[in-house]
Amino acid sequence: MEFSTKAVSPEKDRTDCLVVGVHEGRKLTPAARLVDELSGKAVSAVLKSGDLTGKPGATLMLHKLPGVAAARVLLVGMGKEGAVSRKNFRDALAGAYRALAGTRSATASVHLSEVMVDGADGAWVLEHAVVLANEAAYVPPKPGMKVEADSAPRLARLNLAAPAGMTPAQQAAAVLRGTAISHGQDLARDLGNLPPNICTPTYLADSARALARSHKLKVTVLDEAQMQKLGMNSLLSVTKGSRQPPKFIVLEYKGGAVRRKPIALVGKGITFDTGGISLKPGAEMDEMKYDMCGAASVLGTLKSVAELKLPLNVVGVIPTCENMPDGQASRPGDIVTSMSGQTVEILNTDAEGRLILCDALTYTERFQPEAVVDIATLTGACVIALGNHASGLFANKDELAHELLAAGEEAHDRAWHMPLWEDYQDALKSNFADMQNIGGRAGGSITAACFLSRFTKAYPWAHLDIAGTAWRSGKDKGATGRPVGLLTHFLMRRAAS
Repeated sequence: MEFSTKAVSPEKDRTDCLVVGVHEGRKLTPAARLVDELSGKAVSAVLKSGDLTGKPGATLMLHKLPGVAAARVLLVGMGKEGAVSRKNFRDALAGAYRALAGTRSATASVHLSEVMVDGADGAWVLEHAVVLANEAAYVPPKPGMKVEADSAPRLARLNLAAPAGMTPAQQAAAVLRGTAISHGQDLARDLGNLPPNICTPTYLADSARALARSHKLKVTVLDEAQMQKLGMNSLLSVTKGSRQPPKFIVLEYKGGAVRRKPIALVGKGITFDTGGISLKPGAEMDEMKYDMCGAASVLGTLKSVAELKLPLNVVGVIPTCENMPDGQASRPGDIVTSMSGQTVEILNTDAEGRLILCDALTYTERFQPEAVVDIATLTGACVIALGNHASGLFANKDELAHELLAAGEEAHDRAWHMPLWEDYQDALKSNFADMQNIGGRAGGSITAACFLSRFTKAYPWAHLDIAGTAWRSGKDKGATGRPVGLLTHFLMRRAAS
């Protein structure tokens, strides 16, 4: 989709659809008032019927209003008059884009940014207008399907009325940020939504190579023999039951000073998780194709970072394999020696994400990173704790946690800071190894993070548990592209520091 911020008066805009706002109590935004005056109070007349109350995201389409050049006028509810909350503004945008998708409009002009958004500047408004437009336009991959060509035009060009006081350069920068984040989210969504017989560890490795070619990144892919040589026995214990060969992917973006230490992103890449010998229930097991969304978010974030040309260095580390039941698969009670030399008693083979991440976190030490963030669909316990709105955030440095929390607020891709107290470590005690891989039902997301913390003593580290935020279930099933927005904003902040 193409975006512009060209200043066009509503009455002269010959777009397919003009989008204006309405507050509760039939109070019009400035653009809507102008349309109302030009049309001989046609908007006011319609509103008096009660068809639109001003509820955020509610819409009403009007056609061929007199005195207005646009073919359609879309009225969008904005909530109460005054400073609109960020949520209400995003709901209004999302509602507008949904309504536009149901028309034959190929172009549209959106005049919703003239309202004041509480705690947000014009750059935030434009960036989110772009991100939400791309999200609404996203179509998941459907490999193998024969789909008849749709003759109806798709929304291709969107003009966003820029908030007051912004220079053209500031407008362009905000649109660029929104576009780059959207491209990264789309890559993460595409990879997550692909079926697991296509998106295998080898496919992820090939996708990383393609990203490296298109954005001039350095890529290294280790095979099983190389992992064995490095002593990644914890990671390799997970893949023993699969016929798909594991891969260990390393991507390097070098946009900063040569001597500046990189920031490392480590993404869990289980391309399908049956639970192994500790087999999951069959219901909804198809959604375990999303167990590689941490890996997908790393690839998506690197795409966004490269498009923004951020002046910093970033390393993406992705351990990827399947977790399958087989005669060769790991058993509950097995003990493995991790790359760090610490031994792990595997009590549940469905707690496999931490087993591949611990070796990846140890490997990441070689880059002497400035900070490390791992991203993983790690625990169902995190979904119980936080639902589907916030990712769980754990960190061994509060300063790093605060950076990530602030980035999540700015991106509206939010996280919640969870405890990582020493008290929880006792749950991982084993009679036969340095630790066991589960800590019981109580505080499951916390003890999983405690497990990972034992492999991160060498650097500032944070862990994002995205089990509740990486995808949606039900009729809207699909990958969300989270937390690409959070991670990109975190890296933008680091680049500016």
